[in-house]
Amino acid sequence: MSNKFLSVIIPAYNEEKRLAATLEQVGRFLATKTYSSEVLVVDDGSTDATLEIAKEYIKKFERLGISLRIVKNPINSGKGYTIRNGMLQAIGEIAMFTDADLSTPITELDRLIAPIITREKEIVFGSRALPESQIATHQPTIREMAGRVFNQLMKLLTGLPYQDTQCGFKAFHRSQTSWIFEKQKIFGFAFDVEVLFIAQKHGLRSLELPIIWADVAGTKVSMFKGLLAFLELILIRWHYLLGHYTPSNEAISATAVNNR
Repeated sequence: MSNKFLSVIIPAYNEEKRLAATLEQVGRFLATKTYSSEVLVVDDGSTDATLEIAKEYIKKFERLGISLRIVKNPINSGKGYTIRNGMLQAIGEIAMFTDADLSTPITELDRLIAPIITREKEIVFGSRALPESQIATHQPTIREMAGRVFNQLMKLLTGLPYQDTQCGFKAFHRSQTSWIFEKQKIFGFAFDVEVLFIAQKHGLRSLELPIIWADVAGTKVSMFKGLLAFLELILIRWHYLLGHYTPSNEAISATAVNNR
């Protein structure tokens, strides 16, 4: 399988109501680009028509010159596992993931990957909490409050300086960061924190970028799962102290070569 310039990963769990519209937008956008690209729909054990809808778009994307692949988790395993599965199967020089609801419009992709193309950063991620961010529709008040509390605890336990680690719009220089997903232990809500934490601890450069964002009804993140994320922050510290995030010699060598 030949390499692509860009891999777009879309995690999907029971997304039959909005996946078609999302793929339409992503396909139209990527068709305007001169670089080669692939889209990976990673199904997390959906019980509705998500898979059938994704399959309908394989030929449509071929006609646009875009590869569409369907990746299946063995069982429903959570968003963190879904993203990990997609990242480890991606073949693009740059791999990014975006939520299936496109709460951040795909047109923000150019800004997201620009610092990676110029080799200024290895990771760039969208943030809803920066002053320059444009929030068209806010989350319900209780979710916004819970998010602020989570962010403060995240900073306390990990030392990360970021204002919003949870936005589902992130891009990675794949050859330098794929090892992070091999080391990933958290498959729940806090997996974003874990990925950014590992990157910082090993000197990879990350950028928090202001974006356009709008809340979309139908979130799969329950308040219970949100509460579990607080425990996952503790687990991240525990895994770090036990040395579970140490990269292999091969990963260290690849990073050194690419940073020359």
